Amino acid sequence: MPDIIMNKAKCTKCGICVDACPFGCIVLADIYPEISDCRFCGICMVRCPENAISISVEEKPIIDLSSYKGVMVFAEQKFGKISPVVYELIGKGRELAKQLNEPLEVVLLGNKIRNYAEEILQYGVDKVHLYNNPLLGVFRDDPYSQIIANLIIEVKPSIVLIGATSIGRSLAPRIAAILKTGLTADCTGLEINEDGHLLQIRPAFGGNVMAKILCTHTRPQMSTVRYKVMKKAEMQQSKGIVEEREIEVKNLIDRTKVEEFRKAKDKVSIIEADVLVSGGKGLGNPEGFKLLKGLASLLNGTVGASRSAVDEGWIDYSHQVGLSGRTVRPKLYIACGISGSVQHLAGMQTSEVIVAINKDPNAPIFKVATYGVVGDLYEVIPELIKFVKESKSK
Repeated sequence: MPDIIMNKAKCTKCGICVDACPFGCIVLADIYPEISDCRFCGICMVRCPENAISISVEEKPIIDLSSYKGVMVFAEQKFGKISPVVYELIGKGRELAKQLNEPLEVVLLGNKIRNYAEEILQYGVDKVHLYNNPLLGVFRDDPYSQIIANLIIEVKPSIVLIGATSIGRSLAPRIAAILKTGLTADCTGLEINEDGHLLQIRPAFGGNVMAKILCTHTRPQMSTVRYKVMKKAEMQQSKGIVEEREIEVKNLIDRTKVEEFRKAKDKVSIIEADVLVSGGKGLGNPEGFKLLKGLASLLNGTVGASRSAVDEGWIDYSHQVGLSGRTVRPKLYIACGISGSVQHLAGMQTSEVIVAINKDPNAPIFKVATYGVVGDLYEVIPELIKFVKESKSK
């Protein structure tokens, strides 16, 4: 950790640093400034006219980056079922590994899951590290993070990819902390730059900026990736192997005991829907979603919503599409009364076909739409419903 240093011999007690600190971490005590709970932004150091404030940075050991090779994917499973985001990570991992001319490996933990390891091999994976033990049948942060971190220390992959699921978001930062490396969360893009580093792309500042992040001094380069933003891997012939690994139970910390699981009430899954009919603030009121549900039902689809509609309380959060909701990639996305904020577009613009219905011909949604209808949704959607019914009756 860095340390903030106040040189009292230089300090003139002017108090400029007190006013400069945006976090209120500096106070005048016994005349001299005292700094506590510092965020290490460096503003006080820059503003001090006497250069009396400095930040000491702990020297980090130099790491031989060339000793790290390959891409490793965490294959999340729950109750013996592989999470669908894993196949997208394998697809992207295969692409990155090919660019680097390095192996693609997968780590899989669970109980009685050898068959899933064999299945994963068929997606072009070079090796599956399998930990097959009754202790690992149910996910817990402690044993999973220790086992995977120890494997990474041994194998030394250059890149580690984990799904941005509830499990992945809990597991990834723990592994990164153990390894003392960086972690970029909720990536929407991954590339290899000209220097061979992983360029990790993710929305920032509410989606108004696409940040490009590099981890140039430590390894591995770790990313969590949202579901439905990468292309799913295709099955292919593979000469890969499954390597079963043992765990030393006595050396594992395991502070959580799972007593039972209770299945949550069924909720709408907009992520898996092939057809999504989404509504925004342009609906004018919550009653508008009844019309959208009618169209969605005829198309065997599901209803989605923009954040503004959810914030108004017109529909439950489980329907929200966008950076603060769910990322979707249906075959057909119908946007009704949605202007198309950056945050919303980031969550649906990879849909195969996008139909936008909006009164405003300059609405940003039309820039990504396959087909655009400028008009009143309360006139357009009834006509669509009528057309679909007539088509089904033929």
